[in-house]
Amino acid sequence: MAAACSGWRISSRPTACRSWCWPHGRATARSACGNRATRSRWPSATAAPHAAAIRSIISGPFWSTTSRAVVHEGPHMSWEVVIGLETHAQLQTRSKIFSGAAIAFGAAPNRQACAVDIALPGVLPVLNREAVVCAIKFGLAVGANIAPRSIFARKNYFYPDLPKGYQISQFETPVVSGGGLTIRVGDAEKFVHLTRAHLEEDAGKSLHEDFHGKTGIDLNRAGTPLLEIVTEPDMCSSAEAVAYAKALHALVTWIGICDGNMQEGSFRCDANVSVRRPGAPLGTRREVKNLNSFRFLQQAIDYEIQWQINEIEEGRKIHQATVLFDPDTGETRTMRSKEDAHDYRYFPDPDLLPLEITAAWIDEVRSGLPELPQAMQQRLASDYALSPYDAATLTATREIAGYFEAVVATAGATNAKLCANWVMGELVARLNRDELEFSASPVSAARLAGMILRIADGTLSSKLAKEVFEALWTDTATSADSVIEARGLRQVSDAAAIEPIIDAVLAANAKSVEEFRAGKDKAFNALVGQVMKASKGKANPQQVHDLLRKKLR
Repeated sequence: MAAACSGWRISSRPTACRSWCWPHGRATARSACGNRATRSRWPSATAAPHAAAIRSIISGPFWSTTSRAVVHEGPHMSWEVVIGLETHAQLQTRSKIFSGAAIAFGAAPNRQACAVDIALPGVLPVLNREAVVCAIKFGLAVGANIAPRSIFARKNYFYPDLPKGYQISQFETPVVSGGGLTIRVGDAEKFVHLTRAHLEEDAGKSLHEDFHGKTGIDLNRAGTPLLEIVTEPDMCSSAEAVAYAKALHALVTWIGICDGNMQEGSFRCDANVSVRRPGAPLGTRREVKNLNSFRFLQQAIDYEIQWQINEIEEGRKIHQATVLFDPDTGETRTMRSKEDAHDYRYFPDPDLLPLEITAAWIDEVRSGLPELPQAMQQRLASDYALSPYDAATLTATREIAGYFEAVVATAGATNAKLCANWVMGELVARLNRDELEFSASPVSAARLAGMILRIADGTLSSKLAKEVFEALWTDTATSADSVIEARGLRQVSDAAAIEPIIDAVLAANAKSVEEFRAGKDKAFNALVGQVMKASKGKANPQQVHDLLRKKLR
């Protein structure tokens, strides 16, 4: 069945194993949080054309980083922190990676586990083609190498929710290697290098709370397709780790390979943390497992950093371990001693022949990729003269970006900044308040654009526009023009209509007039406020300013 899929084929050629270093990948002559000793070659045959957009915002040589190591002060000495992340992204396929069982969230326990998932004798895995497509998309999006030939391996360990006694993963030849993501922390940019991204199956779930004195096993998740994305130890603070995790989350949801739902376990991080004296070799790492929120990720890393520093300064040794973070106490606790690769006794899975990905298949996947966030940021900044901050905010998700461009398509490129302000400001605030996604916004892009056009042509003031927006939000059938006419909100720009109001305000506020002429600018603002109040907010603010200054000369 697998061999019948177009664009890929199975090969039976054996491949020799090799050793791996922290956390899974190649040994490199580099300082964590610093530059590589040798410049790595950017892939040419299979790298994405989108990679240029990623590389173009990196200053200096490609493999350089722009932020220095973060120094933490302990009670007695200074320390550098070294962090690498392993992220499991659940792939958006309709079935599991090696079986046809469904992967919908929320099913009753063990209702989505077939014979392959529970490892009945005689069953054989069949690779899900769409999972491979997702991996290729990711590799192209981060400018990585797509392996023309990759191998699935058995990762052997015992756990009650792992029916086979091993997990099918990739070890020596992952489908994706290299590439990276640019992150921003404050005003500093940094490129986080990726070691690899490999396909694997998820294990089941152990339920400890539901059974007194026992553990229940739910195998619905067993066989769920995952892409494990592993970084180099490039990050030096919890802020950088969170910035990377957010950038990765935005990317995998943007290209449509993961729904990013952290509460349901679709996107979860493991943080490898160690500390060392500045310039010293890498310290012993501890891995904090299964962090399913950005806040927990930051809290866990911060606690682990301080814990390791205190342990070393008090004369104790750090032992490699897997730890869990308790959000209730804000502390980590040891789960088990940390295994190395040889402990899992990896070997090629004899039931899954090596996967070969052709250049034609890569080109097919590349043609279906959307414009990537960083490329769109550059285009928005160039085409609409938006600031880097505005462009980054508007490309936080594809939904925001698509909505903004739909608004601009109707309101016009000359009003792009006004469109950006309303999308990032009033609209986002209301969506957050009502806990709605962009797709569920009561105000469509076309209706918001109609209101923005009335602001741009002077029909509507910015203040009265908020009243119109409120009406659009509560009544999905109305338009800005109908609200303006029905409520009499048309802005008054006729000088002949504004001047009598100004004259009346000046006559009634002689003291403010005297204070302004005595050099008190605040008095002028008070007079403007009185005019706007007298006009019920309908007077054109700019004309009020101009006419008022003319009369006060």
